[in-house]
Amino acid sequence: MNILIMLLKNLWGGSRTLLFPARPKVTERFRGLVQFDPTRCTGCAICKFRCTSRAIDFKGGKGEFTWSYDPGQCTFCGRCVEGCKDHALSQESACPPVYTTIGELKKSYTLARKPPAPRPAPAAPIAAKAAVNATAAAPATNPASGGTQ
Repeated sequence: MNILIMLLKNLWGGSRTLLFPARPKVTERFRGLVQFDPTRCTGCAICKFRCTSRAIDFKGGKGEFTWSYDPGQCTFCGRCVEGCKDHALSQESACPPVYTTIGELKKSYTLARKPPAPRPAPAAPIAAKAAVNATAAAPATNPASGGTQ
């Protein structure tokens, strides 16, 4: 008899799930999909090494590299964004889009490798450093005034 009562409640109780196009609201601290800015990326691949879910793939070549991101594998942890020194990665707070096939949301970018930043020149040549060290090692010829010898 209890089964019949439960069945009647389910039939006349209405829908308990959301319809397909509707999405639940995301929480305040939801980090969201990773957004990539190719103009800022230098191709260091730190994001790939920090991604624990292997959602970011990086393949380097001689003059270019390929960066790709698959949101279907992403756990939205934000480690890649935190590790990007060039601020090429960010996360949006909107709910991720619905997808029906594996790899449908995957994005790839092939970019030219940027030249490394120039290193600062040494302050002084080695010969000048040797001369400075030689004069510093020699005793002073004029004693300080008021001093004893």
